[in-house]
Amino acid sequence: MCIKNKKKLLEELGENRLPYLTPSDADFHQLWKTKYSKLIFRKSDTVPEELHQMVQESFLTLREHDCFFQDLVRIKGKDFLTPVSRILIGNPGCTYKYLNTRLFTVPWPTEGYDIKYCSPRIHDACKALMRLNDYLHIEAVRALQGQNFFETKIKDTTLIDREQSFATSLTEQGSVSRGQSSVCVAEDDRSLKNRTSYNLTLLNYMDPLQMLYLKQEPYFGMGNVAVSWHHDENLVERSTVAVYSYSCEDSAIQESNEQELKGRDPAVWHVGLKVAWDIETPGLAVPLHQGDIYLMLDDLNMTHQHCVLAGLSPRFSSTHRVADSSRGTLEYIIGRCELALQNLQTDSDSMALSLKSLEATVVKQVEEIHNEVEFEWLRQFWFQGKRYLKCTDWWLKPMAKLEEFWRKLEVMTSLLLSEVRKEQQIEEQRNETISCFLLLLKERQKLRKEWTASKQSRMPVQSEPQTDPY
Repeated sequence: MCIKNKKKLLEELGENRLPYLTPSDADFHQLWKTKYSKLIFRKSDTVPEELHQMVQESFLTLREHDCFFQDLVRIKGKDFLTPVSRILIGNPGCTYKYLNTRLFTVPWPTEGYDIKYCSPRIHDACKALMRLNDYLHIEAVRALQGQNFFETKIKDTTLIDREQSFATSLTEQGSVSRGQSSVCVAEDDRSLKNRTSYNLTLLNYMDPLQMLYLKQEPYFGMGNVAVSWHHDENLVERSTVAVYSYSCEDSAIQESNEQELKGRDPAVWHVGLKVAWDIETPGLAVPLHQGDIYLMLDDLNMTHQHCVLAGLSPRFSSTHRVADSSRGTLEYIIGRCELALQNLQTDSDSMALSLKSLEATVVKQVEEIHNEVEFEWLRQFWFQGKRYLKCTDWWLKPMAKLEEFWRKLEVMTSLLLSEVRKEQQIEEQRNETISCFLLLLKERQKLRKEWTASKQSRMPVQSEPQTDPY
């Protein structure tokens, strides 16, 4: 859908470019207030200095330990290397998937978990980012409460005006009823917490001067793009995204004289926003300086798109998210594997393995889980190579456990193949089982070929895939 929309929009534009505003434009703040009101900005001087120091030192520590990696992502069936290097840090056992690539959290220090870091400095870096996470959660709750209060006030004013007009009309007719009033229900505290309790942060790093090529922003002519227009994926609905930006501003890189510029200053990093697939509303380009924070509240991530426009200096960012954990946690996938293995039984005398049921629905469920653990978890993890060992070996034991589950699922597939070759089954039931089984086997074969091809795609040397057990 997005690809079709993009093609249609570019065709409509032709050689023209859509208008966009920066702070130097007279209508900038009015546009922000009316069309981008759910983008909240906090200048660096509103953030505690101690937190700045901790977080910025953590960025530099992670870079010094070579913890940032470019990702190989899949777009329209083709593999691309991201210009931005990343690392995911968050709750133990959490993952985040974007553009068909699943990233695994380097766990931040969490009570009840035994996490061994490769150095005390990496421990401190993860702890600092957890502190930032807590701070941004509080800021997001305050911002949403402020927004709700503002919206309620507007609604109340509108309702009171309407009610007064309505009451006057009814009074004239002699039929007004007493006690009518507007009732506004404040947003439930639990909902606020669910939409701001960040379970991970995706850290980004890029040095534009080290890049051989950067794409140009296609709709507004905003210049070099570090991250193209997008909605953030796999988040809890209407959850807030919070971003801490740290550009390593060097005195050698001077900001341009804004009066001489048309549009945004190319020396300075910006976040760009636009209403999704809208050619009427001007875009917005907001400059980002060292230690600035911005929040994308409520449904802004769904109704609007954002991009990151490159400046000249190296930049880090910490993007805190409420990732949808319904299918993306270690606990979830272990539960799925245990569910599938309930169909495997061992004879108490001979110790021979067999399947409890050959029902098509049971077979389908087991083989779907087989595919899920292999392609959504094991291959994703091992394909990314040794990157996680730069910080911790925490994921090795869980992955060994998932591999053991996978081996048993392979045995179950072999047992099923043996069973469907037998003639004892009722033909209709046998055909139904074979039919759903073959579909999943074909999908497995196709995916294995794709993963083999991806291994041969260009990868950064430090991310070279490990030899996996498949």
